[in-house]
Amino acid sequence: MAAPTFRHALLFLASVCLLACRGAEAAKRDSAPAPSNPGASPAAATVAARAGTPNDSISMLADRGRIRGNPQVSFWIIEASDFQCPYCKEWHDADYAPLVRDFVEAGKARLAYLNFPLSQHQNAMPAAEAAMCASVQDKFWPMHDSLFTSQPRWETVPNAVPVFDSMAAHIGVAMPAWRDCVARHLTRPLIEADYARSQNAGVRSTPTFFVGSQQVSGFQPYPFFRQVIETQLAKQAAPR
Repeated sequence: MAAPTFRHALLFLASVCLLACRGAEAAKRDSAPAPSNPGASPAAATVAARAGTPNDSISMLADRGRIRGNPQVSFWIIEASDFQCPYCKEWHDADYAPLVRDFVEAGKARLAYLNFPLSQHQNAMPAAEAAMCASVQDKFWPMHDSLFTSQPRWETVPNAVPVFDSMAAHIGVAMPAWRDCVARHLTRPLIEADYARSQNAGVRSTPTFFVGSQQVSGFQPYPFFRQVIETQLAKQAAPR
């Protein structure tokens, strides 16, 4: 049997009502047309639309880099997040490391990140591009951690790109390629596809999580989050 893919993980995304970092323009976004082919992954939709262009490999590499865990594991935790959202930072600082330790590194779950940059966060899109351009070089998760950890340094600066540049150099990306990716916005179509796919699934705020078949809204303490995961794992393992 083929290993489960990110596309399969997105099939269960259902409409949800979310609280936390609600976008200031949520009502306007709600009226945007839904993307076609709801079974396709964000990367697949982007690549299909851009078939035959040199950026196809950029999208595929960036998509692959923001997934972690054993490829043979069928249980998914999907995070829709905004690097400038304070609630997303709270979740990262409190829950991310133990979740990775207890479930991803333990071989029980796979974790994937979807970009949902909110319009009122002026540096959310540049931060997403910085992370996804690092993802092209398989450095998404170190950049992810750096962005959340240093959020107070860059969230209000007029131009955060120099800060992101310093972070990228620190985590060891190949800087000419990363800078070219950022300057030419090579991962923006994938980020926009993430946003559309998440919105089509009902995401209206950040952070939002899809844990197995359950949606979890906002920052939740780790014991609560762990219980949700364990319940969903048991549900998946139960005889049908």
